Amino acid sequence: MRNIKLTLAYDGTDFRGWQIQPAQSTIQGVLTDVVEKLTQCRLLVQGAGRTDAGVHAIGQVANFKTQSVMSVGEFQRAFNALLPSTIRVAAAEEAGPDFHARWSALAKTYHYRIFRQRVVPPFLWRYVQHDPSLLDFEAMAEAARAFEGEHDFTSFAASTGSEEDDRERAVCRTIYRSEMLRCASEGPLEAAEEWVYVVRGKSFLRYMVRKMVGTLVDVGRGKLKPSDIPDLFALRDRSKSGPTMPPHGLCLTEVEYPDSGNSLAEY
Repeated sequence: MRNIKLTLAYDGTDFRGWQIQPAQSTIQGVLTDVVEKLTQCRLLVQGAGRTDAGVHAIGQVANFKTQSVMSVGEFQRAFNALLPSTIRVAAAEEAGPDFHARWSALAKTYHYRIFRQRVVPPFLWRYVQHDPSLLDFEAMAEAARAFEGEHDFTSFAASTGSEEDDRERAVCRTIYRSEMLRCASEGPLEAAEEWVYVVRGKSFLRYMVRKMVGTLVDVGRGKLKPSDIPDLFALRDRSKSGPTMPPHGLCLTEVEYPDSGNSLAEY
């Protein structure tokens, strides 16, 4: 049995997220349908991160196991010929038998883009959250750093929909990097400023990054202070943190594995 690893990029706008759902168009569902066409077997494609509806990726990783004799190059070409243009296989390779896109991952990095100019160019609006209002960047940057380390992220995660499941789920997560950056974006209309929140961690709870960004925006508006972040951890009350930001500003940019050249000392 061969284990095929795919590196994926997709525009999540028209999909109901990664995970297969009945009667819904999802990234995992579309990929699984293509694998079935290529191998004549119904093989579930496993992903590194279960991105929500509307969330994008340029570095998602997936894998599936097959007895097909197709080369990895043939798989890549066939996927890109059959997939919608909003999903691309950037790379395909053969992985070891124990590789699993999700369980083998050491870290994932997400970016959340906030566009700061008055007018959003039409080629960017799907991928940025537009907020030209007065915000305190320095306070947001200070608050972002407070997310680093191991914490109980109950205050920054959505409910599972079940009180029993909420009580039983593991809510401690380790964040290796949490940083707010100023970035210039060039385009045919004008040079524009974006603020990009970069977060790198072992794993994330549902809506966790989007709620962290909403909390940072509340800090920028003066509704919260950077020093409030430790208190929010202690409260374990999602109603006290900021709002869940819209999904379209969020992108999974990288997934790291033991064989990707990273030292374990970085984690």
